[in-house]
Amino acid sequence: MAVQLLKTLRAVALIEATKGMLVILTGFGALSLIHRDVQQFAERLVGHLHLNPAKHFPQIFIEAASHLTDARLWTLAAFAAAYGLVRLIEAYGLWHGRRWAEWFAAASGAIYVPFELYELLHKVSWLALGTLAVNLLVVGLMLFALRRSHPAKGIPPA
Repeated sequence: MAVQLLKTLRAVALIEATKGMLVILTGFGALSLIHRDVQQFAERLVGHLHLNPAKHFPQIFIEAASHLTDARLWTLAAFAAAYGLVRLIEAYGLWHGRRWAEWFAAASGAIYVPFELYELLHKVSWLALGTLAVNLLVVGLMLFALRRSHPAKGIPPA
């Protein structure tokens, strides 16, 4: 059972490492837009993806891009780097079966659940349901791992 638990922790670690790397790459993408016309880039991207720029979401994207300054891009890149580093540290801890990482993964997964439930109350979608299910699964797995590695006093491990 311990081998299976370690495999599960490592699977979650890979997910967290992937999230961390994607966010860091996104931060580098933000840095690559410094000293450029971000609105023009957004308009070209919308066109390349064959989206209608008059529709609601492409219009929001283009409008948001028009307000990005170099300082805001630096700030976004810094937050992306910090978030990505946290995810990579968590992944390292999970990969090596560290208890602190199990606690951190449980807490960081659980913190999103109220927001995901709120989103589902306003609009049910497969993406929102899937995200909630994955987060609940990760939280449940981490709580199971924590209980398994250090059972409550007087209660035998599962």
